[in-house]
Amino acid sequence: MSANVDHIPEAGWREILRGRYSSVSAVLAGGIALHAVNITLSATMLPSIVAEIGGHDLYAWNATLATLAAILSAAVTGQVFRRCGARLGFALAGLAFALGSLLAAMAPTMPILILGRVVQGAGGGMLFTLCYSMIVVAYPQHLWPRAMALLSGTWGITMLFGPAIGGIFAELDMWRLGFGIMVPVTALFVALTFGLLPLSEKERNAAQPIAFGQLILLAGAILAMSIGSIAPSPLLAGVAVLASAVLTWTLMRREQNNPVRLFPTGATRPGTPLFLAIAVMSLLIICINAEFFMPFYLQRLHGLSPLTAGYIAALVSIGWATAEVYAARYSGRRMHQAVLAGPILVMIACMLLACATPLTDQAGTPLSLLLSLALILLGIGIGIGWPHLNTFVLRLTHEDERDMAASALSTIQMFALAFGTALAGLVGNFTGFNEAGDTDRIAHSSIWLFGMFSLIALVAILASRALIASQSK
Repeated sequence: MSANVDHIPEAGWREILRGRYSSVSAVLAGGIALHAVNITLSATMLPSIVAEIGGHDLYAWNATLATLAAILSAAVTGQVFRRCGARLGFALAGLAFALGSLLAAMAPTMPILILGRVVQGAGGGMLFTLCYSMIVVAYPQHLWPRAMALLSGTWGITMLFGPAIGGIFAELDMWRLGFGIMVPVTALFVALTFGLLPLSEKERNAAQPIAFGQLILLAGAILAMSIGSIAPSPLLAGVAVLASAVLTWTLMRREQNNPVRLFPTGATRPGTPLFLAIAVMSLLIICINAEFFMPFYLQRLHGLSPLTAGYIAALVSIGWATAEVYAARYSGRRMHQAVLAGPILVMIACMLLACATPLTDQAGTPLSLLLSLALILLGIGIGIGWPHLNTFVLRLTHEDERDMAASALSTIQMFALAFGTALAGLVGNFTGFNEAGDTDRIAHSSIWLFGMFSLIALVAILASRALIASQSK
C-alpha cells in the first residue's frame, strides 16, 4: 500500500479548530496538555526532590516505571474506549492520574514517590492513548496530519508551563505542592470532557481480547533494561541487556504468529514499510531522552537554577511543536524530504550536545546559547517528519485494524521512551552520572550519553531512507 497522498485534499487548521470538530479538538488538546505539563514538571523538580528525600540511584526509574505503567494501561485503553465510550474513559484516566499525583505529593521516600508516579503514569497513559484513538474515530482521513500536529503542537506549547511550575516550586522548596496542584486541575479537565464531548461516539469494532502474553514480554523487556541501568557490575548489566533483547525478539515473533495482537499486521515484521515507519518513530523518541537528562546536567555542570535549566531543556519540545505545526501541510515529495531530513538534524544536534555539555570551564552565555540551539535543532529534527510518520502508520494499516494502529501509536512512543530512558540510565551508571559530587565524572557521562544518541540517530537515518524508498516505487 503506498503512502503517497498527493490526491488527498489539503486541510486547513480552521477545519479542526472551529465548527463541528472544535469541541473534540479542545478535549484532545486538554488531555495532551495535562500529561505534558506533568512530565516536565516532574523532570524539573526531580533534582530538588532527590536532595530532600534521597534516591539518586533511582533517578531514571521515575520516568522508566511511570512510562511502563503508561504502556500497560495504554494496551487496555482501547477496550475501555469501546466498552464505555470516551466520557467514562477520560473519567477513569483522570481518577488514576489524580490519585497518583496525590500519592507523589505525600511521598516521604523515593520508593513511595515512584509508586505515586506509577499510578500517575497509568492515568497519563490512558489519557494519551484516548487522545490518539479518537483521531481515527472523530476526524476524516484528510485531517489526520493536522490532528496529529494538534496533539504534538499542544504537547510542545504546554511544555513551557511544566518547567515554569516545576522550577518555581523547586526554588521555593515546595515540590510537593507541584504534584498536589495536579489534583484539582485533573478534576476540572474531567468535568470539561463531560461538557464538551458528545454523549456517544462512533465505534468501529467490538471489544477484542487483550494480548496479555505480549504485555508481559513488553514489560519484561523494559524492566530488564531498567535493572541493567542500576546493575553493580558490567557483567550483570550485560546479562540484563541480553535478556531485554531476547524478550523484545520473542515479543516480535509472538506478534507475527498470534491472532491476538498489540500491533497491526506487519508492524513487527522487519523490512515491511509499516515496520520501518515504526522503527524511525521509535529511534527518534529514544533520542528525545536528552530533554529528560538536560536539567540535571545544566544544574550540576553549569550552575543554572531549576527554572532556567527546565526552560532550556523545554526548547526541545518547542522546536518539535513548531516544526510539526509548520510541516503538517507538506504532501508528496516535500513530505518525504521532511521524513528524511529529521533524523539527520537529530544526529547533528546530539553531536553538538556531546561536545558542548561537558565544557564546564567555559560555562557562560555563548555556551548556553549553543546548548539551546542544539536542543531546538533536536526538537525540529523530530517534529518536521512526525505527523507524516504517524500518518504513514495509519495509512499503511488495513482499514479494519486502524483502531488498533491508533492505540498502538501511543504504546510505541511510550515503549521507546521507557526503553531509551533505561538505556540512557545504563550508559550513565557506568560513565559517571551517579557520581553526585564529582563534576568531572558527570561531564564524562554526558559525552557517552549524547554520543549514544548520535549513533541511534544514525540508525534512524538508514531506516528513514529505506522507508521512503519503499514508498517511492
